[in-house]
Amino acid sequence: MATKSSKSTSVAGDTTLLTEAQILKMGEKEYMNDAQLAFFRDRLQQLEKELLKNADETTEHLRETVLVPDPADRATIEEEHALELRTRDRERKLLKKVQQSLLSIDSGEYGWCEETGEPIGVPRLLARPTATLSLEAQQRRELKQKLYGD
Repeated sequence: MATKSSKSTSVAGDTTLLTEAQILKMGEKEYMNDAQLAFFRDRLQQLEKELLKNADETTEHLRETVLVPDPADRATIEEEHALELRTRDRERKLLKKVQQSLLSIDSGEYGWCEETGEPIGVPRLLARPTATLSLEAQQRRELKQKLYGD
């Protein structure tokens, strides 16, 4: 039985992508090498496609508005639409971060903390591919926001 992390995947151009396990085994000297960047580019592009697909589905779903005479049913439908729109708004913001991350791969800045310039770290990027701060910098920022507000 092959798991997602034990099998390499290939993309167009006969380039084989590394797995999460292979990336985690790499040393510090290999941080953000071409193979890792290709892995994260593919992951971000897949996420981008999924977010765009969800947005298209929401648009189609909202166009299928059905007129319901019962006020309770109408309220339920409106609440479902409002929830769906809030979800898509969060996804829209995530899409912007995904696109910025793809641009940072192209510019050679991906994987490096924008505050300290230190590596963000592979485990953090696997968990949150759009991260722009190291864990320590993110914790400092959150603490500052908690203490002083936005």
